[in-house]
Amino acid sequence: MGLSRQGSIAIILVNWNGYRHTATCLDSLRKVTAEDFSIIVVDNASTDSSLNQLKQCFPEVIFLENDINKGFAGGNNVGINFAIRKEFEYVMLLNNDTVVEPNFLSSILAFIKSQQDCQIGMVQPLIKFMHDKTTIWSAGGLYNKWLGISRTIGNGMTMRPTAPHERDWVTGCCTIMPTNAIQEVGGLNESYFAYFEDVDWSIRMGKKGYRHFIVPNALIYHEAGASSTTAKEEGSLQPIVFYYLSRNQFFLLKQHVKFPHSIIAWGYHLFKFLGWMGYFLIRRRPKKLKALWLGVRDGIMLHPDKTIPLSWRRDELMS
Repeated sequence: MGLSRQGSIAIILVNWNGYRHTATCLDSLRKVTAEDFSIIVVDNASTDSSLNQLKQCFPEVIFLENDINKGFAGGNNVGINFAIRKEFEYVMLLNNDTVVEPNFLSSILAFIKSQQDCQIGMVQPLIKFMHDKTTIWSAGGLYNKWLGISRTIGNGMTMRPTAPHERDWVTGCCTIMPTNAIQEVGGLNESYFAYFEDVDWSIRMGKKGYRHFIVPNALIYHEAGASSTTAKEEGSLQPIVFYYLSRNQFFLLKQHVKFPHSIIAWGYHLFKFLGWMGYFLIRRRPKKLKALWLGVRDGIMLHPDKTIPLSWRRDELMS
């Protein structure tokens, strides 16, 4: 591979039947003041007309099409691999249900340039809720090995941090990183499909010496939960969300929590998910109970580095 174009950035969005969200995000990216960036939309086998609509409305965007839904991890990896082949210096993941401030990217790049003696891994803007732009959704995260908890900093707070801070992990909702770091560490683990894949990625990069930061003067807004909510008889969150949340939590424990921390962390999460099961049983939510049970079972039985066929378990959960 030749030298990357210095300062070039590939901004990657994954679309799945989400024209309204993706179009709104792309509209906000048209106002970004930074230079030398390209936008890549990876379509995860949408079954509506969103891909064709997006192509018509945003001819400047690079579109990549998957023939199956590869989830957040697999969809982004398609864009990441394309960016590496095209020799971009940086890759940014950006949820399609976000809106960005025009100067968010230039603020992040200014911070990265100021840290030339630091081995930069991932850098995240401050993310606030779309519906309440005074309230923080994420200011990065900390990882507690004793409990195996990936805690989001600032969620629900209105006070805005003023200076960049180092974090244990940053959210895949919006994060930028050098492509050479990705080439060393590898891409997102596609076995996760969705949820906690960003925590795993951050920790893997951290083990290689890369450092992660939150830059508060870079600001975006997130319509949280756009891809995981639905109006159904068992509440707003789809049952499959509980499958991935529980299964991937145990994947994280297997990969990153070792003795003696594992003794407490495994016990804590087993007790927590048993409590969730009891709640779903009392509330008579059998689909969510089933999804949670299968997630716990698969998280314990399966290896997180094993690539799982994407159709496996999804059809059973959605039936």
